[in-house]
Amino acid sequence: MTALPKLNILLYGLNFEPELTGIGKYSGELARWLAARGHVVQVVTAPPYYPEWSIKPGFSAWAYQSDSKKSAGRLDVLRCPLWVPRQVTGLSRVLHLLSFALSSAPALFWTAWRHKPAVMLVVVPTLVCVPVALLVSRLLHVPVWLHVQDFEVDAMHAMGIVQGTGAMHRAVVGGESWLMRRFDRVSSISRRMVSKLLDKGLDPQRVVEFPNWVDVSAIRPQGHESDGRNAVRAKFALPPGAQVVLYAGNMGQKQGIEVVIDAARLLVDKPHLYFVFVGAGAEVASLQQHAQGLSQVRWLPLQPRELLNDLLNAADIHVLPQRTDAADLVMPSKLTGMLASGRPVVGTADAHTQLGMTLDECGVRVAPENAQALADALDQLSGDEARRLRLGAVGRAYAMSHLSHTAILSTFEAELHKLVAQHDDVLPEKTCEK
Repeated sequence: MTALPKLNILLYGLNFEPELTGIGKYSGELARWLAARGHVVQVVTAPPYYPEWSIKPGFSAWAYQSDSKKSAGRLDVLRCPLWVPRQVTGLSRVLHLLSFALSSAPALFWTAWRHKPAVMLVVVPTLVCVPVALLVSRLLHVPVWLHVQDFEVDAMHAMGIVQGTGAMHRAVVGGESWLMRRFDRVSSISRRMVSKLLDKGLDPQRVVEFPNWVDVSAIRPQGHESDGRNAVRAKFALPPGAQVVLYAGNMGQKQGIEVVIDAARLLVDKPHLYFVFVGAGAEVASLQQHAQGLSQVRWLPLQPRELLNDLLNAADIHVLPQRTDAADLVMPSKLTGMLASGRPVVGTADAHTQLGMTLDECGVRVAPENAQALADALDQLSGDEARRLRLGAVGRAYAMSHLSHTAILSTFEAELHKLVAQHDDVLPEKTCEK
């Protein structure tokens, strides 16, 4: 059997590791996995800033920076200047995205011209980078794949982050659909989000599902650690018998975390229940203000990658809120780790959404933005250890069968080879043999 050639792959997107949550985490894991498989991966991205909305130490907001890592293949990362606003508003968010589009355009041209990739992968957000990516692909005859992690245009309008008239919104959405139809392949992370791509007029032959994943060997159930042996639980110095309701991840406008705090307020007469929030984001200060007076609420910053399994296993119950107006415009990436940890998940979602259908299969679903319903579900589950164990096992089995990183990324790699093979102008020098 002839071995498939090693590819020169260009990945273009705003977010990348060492960001610990969201799109940057997945783009970084994808690039490292492809490099470990022997491919040469060129990345054009920004300095890490998310979810704190602050450039991480050791990186520059105003200078181009590059680094290279060798494994079986090679991973080269070029970081482009980025303006990060101190206060995140609709206007400042748009200017922030435009700053990356402008600074990264020449870097993308240079990288593509110099390395002649066999295929280019563009990750959105952000959509404002799409025109230059399409231009580069046409000039250099490179097949180009668009991967949609969030429908940012629809989400920003639905949640009021960006205001606009009906005609303006229709024009922007129409432009988005027109741009997406120019790609050789388009993917998204759930069945419902793939359906939304088709609703935008994309050719079904060019659309595939590429879900987010979890390393089920790295994220795995631990024994029950309420005795304090769990490193993260130890940080909270929780009393014996405490049960942890955990939210870990980005704390922004899209998450709707206020409902969890409201549920905690309704459960103040349950002193054994502790609500633990771990993460960062634009809304941290307002959320902490919202939680004032709640003695059972604890806050921790984002934890190092090496503590992720301890963090997820610190939970007795994971909680995953989703706003109604964000349904099927985003799919919470943190769900994969929650399920793999073998701890039960309680989420807020409508039954017809992708998150709702997943929770109905392997978790507990309550109506979105309903603090009383969430409080009742958490109260009932906290008093039923057998059900918690059963739900945790079901979630772990779901992660093993549907979310394994090896299976998902191997399928993606095969699709990359298929796209390259189908492209009329593939040249021999665009592959990178070891």
